[in-house]
Amino acid sequence: MLRYYVTNRHGGDVIACARLAIAAQVDMIQIREKDLPSRDLLDLVQQIAGMAEGSPTRVLVNDRLDIALAAVLSGVHLPQSGLPAASVRSLVDVLGVSTHTTDEARNAETAGADFVVFGPVFDTPGKKPVGLDRLREVSAAVHIPVLAIGGINEETTPLVLEAGAAGIAAIRMFQAG
Repeated sequence: MLRYYVTNRHGGDVIACARLAIAAQVDMIQIREKDLPSRDLLDLVQQIAGMAEGSPTRVLVNDRLDIALAAVLSGVHLPQSGLPAASVRSLVDVLGVSTHTTDEARNAETAGADFVVFGPVFDTPGKKPVGLDRLREVSAAVHIPVLAIGGINEETTPLVLEAGAAGIAAIRMFQAG
């Protein structure tokens, strides 16, 4: 099972949470701090990437190819409104794309994404859930890993894995406690 921590510094100490995630050998950390100025984001990315150096955890930055390249990160994670995945593919080792429909997942796969994050599967603040049936559909439609996001916790993890997800992506689950 792939484990993917999405940061949110407004929900806790991102450095401390990243340190714990790296110690737990999560597969990837997506630094998703949309409102940080570029220099501050680069500093945060470099700090977390430095902590992950020598570990199996790969660090990606959300929607900021410039920061990913400047920090020599493993890769970038693109939202649907971001750069086209096909344009980014040759520039990074790891490419993830956020998806909400089967067509978006297929398009990401065709464009060369290594994995997609799909959801929100369950209730999450401010977003309507797509549900397990849609996750099942997307997981069957693509040949790359699908990571379920949205309302993921210890109780919902087995449900998304049964529905075909290759793993989980979460903010609160990794920042709890």
